[in-house]
Amino acid sequence: MSIHQKSADYDVVVVGGGLSGMCAAIASARGGARTAIVQNRSMFGGNASSEIKMHIVGANCHSSKPDLRETGILEEILLENKRRNPYASFYVFDTILWEKIHTQENLTAYLNANVDDVAVEDGRIRAVVAHQSSTETEWTLTGKLFVDATGHGTLGVMAGAASRMGSESRHEFDEPTAPEEANTDTMGSSIMFIAADRGEPVPFQRPEWAYRFTEDDLKYRSHDTGVTAHADGGEIVAADASKNQLPQFACVDSGYWWIELGGDYEDIIAQGEELRDELLRCLYGVWDHLKNQRDHGIGNFDLDWVGIVPGYRESRRLEGDYILTENDIRSNRVFEDAVAYGGWPMDVHVRGGILDFDDFPSHVYNFEGCYTIPYRCYCSRDVANLMMAGRDISASKMAFSSARVMGTCAVGGQAVGTAAALAVRSGCTPREVGEKHIVRLQQQLLKDDCYIPGFTNRDEEDLARTAAVSATSESGRGGAAEVINGVARTVGDAANCWESAPLGEGGETLTLRLARTAPIREVRLTFDTDLSHEIMPSITRIVRERQVKGLPRELVKDYAVSVWSGGEKVWEKRVENNGQRLNVLRTEGAAGDEVRVTVLGTHGLDRARIYEVRIY
Repeated sequence: MSIHQKSADYDVVVVGGGLSGMCAAIASARGGARTAIVQNRSMFGGNASSEIKMHIVGANCHSSKPDLRETGILEEILLENKRRNPYASFYVFDTILWEKIHTQENLTAYLNANVDDVAVEDGRIRAVVAHQSSTETEWTLTGKLFVDATGHGTLGVMAGAASRMGSESRHEFDEPTAPEEANTDTMGSSIMFIAADRGEPVPFQRPEWAYRFTEDDLKYRSHDTGVTAHADGGEIVAADASKNQLPQFACVDSGYWWIELGGDYEDIIAQGEELRDELLRCLYGVWDHLKNQRDHGIGNFDLDWVGIVPGYRESRRLEGDYILTENDIRSNRVFEDAVAYGGWPMDVHVRGGILDFDDFPSHVYNFEGCYTIPYRCYCSRDVANLMMAGRDISASKMAFSSARVMGTCAVGGQAVGTAAALAVRSGCTPREVGEKHIVRLQQQLLKDDCYIPGFTNRDEEDLARTAAVSATSESGRGGAAEVINGVARTVGDAANCWESAPLGEGGETLTLRLARTAPIREVRLTFDTDLSHEIMPSITRIVRERQVKGLPRELVKDYAVSVWSGGEKVWEKRVENNGQRLNVLRTEGAAGDEVRVTVLGTHGLDRARIYEVRIY
């Protein structure tokens, strides 16, 4: 029993503090809901935290799919990290994540708090009970809506929600790549390591408890020690198209994702402690192989950090009103109730992990383009006030193998948090948001710089949509009017942005003349941050080296926005050293008939690029 007993009441309670839970909680709080986030670790970020140090991948597939990087809250976090953490320290990134939660209005965090019990009445969750080890406090947190961002679907299962684990049969959803018979296999968990060059020979003594691996054992697991395998010109390509393999990063300074186990365990969650111990035996066995068998060229290298917390890939999935399938992914399906998207290949790791010596560590089923994820995948089908965010959303195993990655989970989390706040404001259930308010939800997500393929800005309150747009200069890439075409990123051959001529001393100006004089309370600008390339922290040197060290050079750095009425300036704001893609400027309600945006400088590009201007 805890020494202290306390309670608190919220509109929305998010359980789980990985990226999906963080984005859900921040979006909910920004939507006006009193929100709590409960995290059983001492830090936020989940697999992206310094405990595990996995880099954040998503729809752009290590930059091989142009212009598909996720935006919204995730982009906001990663840009702030690039600005303040140019050498991508995961420990500094932990602080960026902590700050993002703790400085958000309407949001209360409970770290080191594990949910031990759930109160359910009439098919609805009334409260969760969490023990906070750091304060010896038992918290009873009541709420109107709850979000399961635990990864394992723990909250949902405790509340009686239907769940799945393992693979469906090929025939349940007519999925061409699913196994003939259903099974309970899951993808395994990994632990990473970091090695450092000490500048002098460093011997390694294998612990007696560590395994031994021969070259034949690792024949399908690339472990070159200085270069990537199966990469060309810095762009990721399939390692073996005939076998649908992923490129295998081989960079001895940052560990190997294929040091993986648990897929063939009876219960990957219940056996978590055993799994960690076995992974450590495997990791030290791999390091022994590299150091003491053959000359792998790493005589001066020494282990500098070894993960002790496994990074889970797969466990349970909760069932929603719709189950995303392989066919939806392969067809790039655009759902009417789409709220998020994915593009990572269907990436199915072998059940035996590193101990499956006679198979490649992962079988990858590539597809062109991207797919949308319907809102129905984020709402529990049998717990009325429960939503899901992250890798426990409603999907078949094959669809999950693509949608599970952190970038996709994060944008889904933002959609869930936005919907939860909308449900609270509207006094309805999550399901009713999808039935009655889906267009409103989609338009809010677009306004908040989320991308939903196939959907455009239709916000009737946006005065810019009917404005006449001109500029002091245009390039061949994009004209001034592109900033109101409703799409805030490049899609295929459509640039969808204004690009100026090279910036002169006085900058270049974009002008929006409104259809009528109106009070203006807000101007929203969306700049270019090069969505074709990655900006996430990574312990993998070759991933870091493909990135710019600081902020994207295309991003507008210095600019001014002014409101004019009858040819007279009535309000102006100058912004220096901007570091964000989405900028929201409050204009104090100045009435005007014209808005001008003057770009004075960027973080490196010689011209201005603006994707969208909205005026409210």
